[in-house]
Amino acid sequence: MTTAPEHVSAKRYSIIGPGIIVAATGVGAIDLVATLIAGSKYEYGLMWCVVVGCLMKIVLVEGAGRYSLASGHTILEGWSSLGRWTHVYFLPYIVIWGFVYGAAAMAGSGLPLHSLFPFLGVTWWGILAGVVGAALVWLGRYSVFEKVCAALVGLMFVTMLGAAAMTLPNIVDILAGIKPWIPGGGLVNVLALAGGVGGTITLAAYGYWLREKGWYTPAYMKVMRIDNAVAYTITGIFVLATLIVGAELLYSAQIAVEDGDRGLLDLSQVLADRYGDWSGKVFLVGFFSAAMSSLLGVWNGVSLMFADLVGHLRGLPEDDPDRLGGGRWYKAYVLWLTIPPMAMMFLGKPIWLILAYGVLGALFMPFLAVTLLWLLNTDRVPREWRNSWYTNVALVLCAGAFAALAVNQVWGAVSGVL
Repeated sequence: MTTAPEHVSAKRYSIIGPGIIVAATGVGAIDLVATLIAGSKYEYGLMWCVVVGCLMKIVLVEGAGRYSLASGHTILEGWSSLGRWTHVYFLPYIVIWGFVYGAAAMAGSGLPLHSLFPFLGVTWWGILAGVVGAALVWLGRYSVFEKVCAALVGLMFVTMLGAAAMTLPNIVDILAGIKPWIPGGGLVNVLALAGGVGGTITLAAYGYWLREKGWYTPAYMKVMRIDNAVAYTITGIFVLATLIVGAELLYSAQIAVEDGDRGLLDLSQVLADRYGDWSGKVFLVGFFSAAMSSLLGVWNGVSLMFADLVGHLRGLPEDDPDRLGGGRWYKAYVLWLTIPPMAMMFLGKPIWLILAYGVLGALFMPFLAVTLLWLLNTDRVPREWRNSWYTNVALVLCAGAFAALAVNQVWGAVSGVL
């Protein structure tokens, strides 16, 4: 890999980007709806879950970033060093996940656009969003991608915080929600809310975005940790704002929203009814920003991971153009995310594909936690960058929590089919 300069200039430290992208990519429309539903059901009772979720993701993303900077290798190279079993899991996962997620991301982006501009249907707006996203990331130019994502993150952040501020939240109740509490029969809700704060597969893309940014040796370790902590602090504030909106607007009025992306359309109507049409439309802009930032993050970050995977399996060196952004396999996966899923938007989703998607996807977070424990406690990284005892404890807790959630999700997916 390219060597980094010994001295990292202040200018390099002044622009924080990869952390914001990985965090924002992971907060899509579905996650916002899950948070709204938690607020509408339990008011501020699960506020602590958001804090725990952010802390878990900080630990996982820091581990992925630390491995990449300390070893000089991508996380895919690290997984490969653990054995071929990682390929047996990850290759079908990234292929199936991309196909199903592509349709979901385009539909999620199409919903708010259709509500704002109803002259096109949700499907066609979604397809247009997917094509625009593919065009923006096609050449793999990180600087352009980062600027567009930053603008979308700004819109979604300001919109949701504005909605939360309009509700005039009860500060005492918010502070009370920091105390851990599990509602009766609500353990799955707790795990899902904590696990949904800030992403799944895109957590592993963080190391690739560090490389694209130009941060690729231990000299960047400090800025990586600051970047990661700041990003998830911002994400936590954003998700807390969503929970406040759910608690103040929905819980107090006993209004239920739909599960899935359409729940955000319900909320936009509640805002419009209470504060005027303008507030509903502004919220729809924020809804679109959240959905589109997730789409762009996946179109770029997971395509980088796929290119690295295929290049590795073909025996190409890590700096080969076909393993990098803008290369042949990167573009192939961008197309895979964009074109085949269009058929699902018209024809529906095959049951067997959704089952495979649910099972493989549920296993990714425990897979990531366990492999980071393995990688960061061995000679695959220099001793000074290995895990501390408290990092190991945190990763074990993450692995246990996500394994429990995975068991529930796998059981739900299988039961749904049977």
